[in-house]
Amino acid sequence: MIGNLDARSLRDLVRVAFSAECTQLTEILAELVDADLDRPTDCPPWTVRELIAHIRTGVGRLADMLAAPAPPRPEVDAAGYFGRAKFTAQVDADRIAGGRQDALQVGRAALATELDRAWRTTDVAVAAAPTDRVVRTRHGDAMLLTEFLRTRIVEVGVHGLDLAAALGRPPWLTPQASAVIADLLTGGKPTPAGLRWDELTLIRKTTGRAALTAPEQAAIAAAGFRWLAFGR
Repeated sequence: MIGNLDARSLRDLVRVAFSAECTQLTEILAELVDADLDRPTDCPPWTVRELIAHIRTGVGRLADMLAAPAPPRPEVDAAGYFGRAKFTAQVDADRIAGGRQDALQVGRAALATELDRAWRTTDVAVAAAPTDRVVRTRHGDAMLLTEFLRTRIVEVGVHGLDLAAALGRPPWLTPQASAVIADLLTGGKPTPAGLRWDELTLIRKTTGRAALTAPEQAAIAAAGFRWLAFGR
């Protein structure tokens, strides 16, 4: 389990997952044509282009966060970052508007290049930071750097599922990212055996990308899964 790793090993594992998922997405973007970018997604009102712009912004946040003064101590972990109190109507509206605005500034040919630049800049900054570095999020929370990087993997991986669905492609979620996301969604607990879910199904079901059946809802309630809040 991820929770059993020491700080350095956890940082390394999370960096590998972040790199793998961002690399995979960049390769997919390089294959797209203009018509792909205008497709609607299941994150309305975003198009594929706007959702990509949102992801690019999300993976690039850490460089500026690390350039700012470090808070004295962490206040929330990755699961706490996705607390429902943060996803108010105003936060959601600002997030949606930001993605649409960012999309206007990047042409199709630059999408893959900009995403690649953003995540690599983040990775370099993370590699240079101490393992106990604390950062402050846009919500004002203080978090360990590694914990915030886990949230970036969720953003890239789960929105990658949204992009795959919009583009009519099979999911391309990498095993490295899948393991990190699944561990976060379950709080490190084993998935109840009765569900018979693989990691992809777990992620799709618990983030609302696939519907839960009544027996699945009962099994989840009995197991006490720790749900995270997403603004889609």
